[in-house]
Parts: sequence; structure tokens; C-alpha cells
Amino acid sequence: MTAIARGLPPPRPIPIKERSSILFLEKGRLDVLDGAFVLVDDNGVRVHIPIGGVVCLMLEPGTRVSHAAVALAARAGTLLIWVGEAGVRLYAAGQPGGARADRLLYQARLALDDDARLRVVRSMYALRFGEEPPARRSVDQLRGIEGARVREMYKALASRYGIVWRGRDYDPSDWEASDTINRCLSAATASLYGITEAAVLAAGYAPAIGFVHTGKPQSFVYDIADLFKFETVVPVAFRVAGAVQANRPLDGRAVIDPVGEVRRRCRDAFRQSQILARLIPAIENVLAAGGLPVPQAPPEAMPVAFDDPEKLGDDGHRG
Repeated sequence: MTAIARGLPPPRPIPIKERSSILFLEKGRLDVLDGAFVLVDDNGVRVHIPIGGVVCLMLEPGTRVSHAAVALAARAGTLLIWVGEAGVRLYAAGQPGGARADRLLYQARLALDDDARLRVVRSMYALRFGEEPPARRSVDQLRGIEGARVREMYKALASRYGIVWRGRDYDPSDWEASDTINRCLSAATASLYGITEAAVLAAGYAPAIGFVHTGKPQSFVYDIADLFKFETVVPVAFRVAGAVQANRPLDGRAVIDPVGEVRRRCRDAFRQSQILARLIPAIENVLAAGGLPVPQAPPEAMPVAFDDPEKLGDDGHRG
């Protein structure tokens, strides 16, 4: 099996905004056949996957990936994410692009400048809650205000959908120990984090350099995902969990698999909210609020040896 057909040019990345959002794969071998992605199970059944038109693939336990598949995903600009059961724990991610030097230096400069970082955090607060944050507050104070508001939003949604709410509480190492609503929320946010990380990489930034969140490999992913969480995936999780808890059908159908139902509805919510077209502009807007210029290459820097061809994909995509 080879990644591309002989004589054909390698696939070129499609912009994030023109793709479908996310696919979860489990219990199969991901490979390439005749230049296309296929998932092969123990019975030899092949399912073709339109890899170039998907933002990211979430690979659950029981999945194996060939070298050809990883190479094709990199060429197509599709993020591969190795996750735990239902996507609640991220183990590794294969970058379809990666941080550009100018974008990485810009992001790092904003994060290291206290005043610029505060301006970025204030911009994120305003986008998330639709109002300007209180004046003369530090990042830690704004983080505390944000946390209190989020807890109240969870309580309000629980009341709206008739759910017994004991708070956001789950153990990533013991999936079944969580109640239904926490499992639904974990699956929902995992879906959002997947496409958000793909957007961060496609825009040329680093997932680890955050502003509100810090110290995690996905700190900036959490920052950006939080801007959209309560308008997309969180209401979906509460609606599904509410139907399960009340033992009533949802849109005329019984909910047999709450986590699977949440995933499918998150996919639909991403499409309806046009989130893929909004993620990269949101990243650029909140960073621009920091008020610092993008660093230019120093005059003594070595020039590029050859010019890259015009790209079809986003700025951070390779190829």
C-alpha cells in the first residue's frame, strides 16, 4: 500500500473552514489503499474515509495506524489525535502542520508581556460573555470571575433540562465512575478540543502557549475552545443527558448510547454554528487585542533557499 498513486502530485490541504469537523475511529487498522484512507477491521471490511475533507480523526483504543496513513494525513493537513475511551484523555497528537516561526514568536511575546497578556485575556472574556470584563482586574481575578460564571451557567442548564447536578466531576482513569451528564460533557468537550487544536495548528500557532490556561500541552486550545463551548457542545450534552435521566425519547428516538448521541449531535452543532469558519478568525482577533506587532525576521537571518508554491490550505499547513 502506498500513500499516493504513482505519477500524481501529493494532495494539498483544504482550508479548515471548508471541511467536515471530526470522526471517531475505534477497533480497526487505519491504512491507505489506492491513495485513499481506509479503516480495516478483523473481518477485512474496509470503510473509506475522505481524509482531506476532515479536520481531525480521534483514534480510540483498538486502533492501529500505518506509516502510509500518517504520511497521507500530514500531506492532507488532517490532525490525528490518539485518545482514551470516548475521547476523554489525550495521549498524543500528530501535527498536520505546526507552528510557524513568526506566529510562534508573536504568540510567545504576547504571553510573556504582562500587559499584552491581560489585554488578550480581557478580549477572550468579552467574546465569551458578550460584555466587557470589570476594569482594573488581574488575570487571576478574571479567571476567578470566569470560573464563578461558568459554574452558574452549568447550574442553569441543569435546571433547564431537569438534571441532578453535582458539579463538573470526572476521573479520566475511570470512565464509568462518572454520572451520565459528566460523561456526556467529557465527550462533547473532547470533540470541541479536537477541532480547536487542528485550527490552532493550521493557523501556525502553538497549542501549549496559553493565556487564561497555562502549564498544559493544550493550554491555548482550552482558551479558544472556551469561547465557543457554551454555544455549541455544552447544551448538546445537557439535552442528551436530560433525556436519558428522564427516560424519554429525544427527537422521537430512544437514546441507547448517550456518548455516541452526543458526538453525532456535536458534529451537527459544529456545522450549524459554522464554527470551522470562525475558529481561525477568533484566534487572530484575540491575539491582535494584545496590541503587539508580529515580529519580523532579523536582518542577519538567512533567506529562504527556494520559494514555496502557492498554498491552498491555511497558513500553518505544510505542503
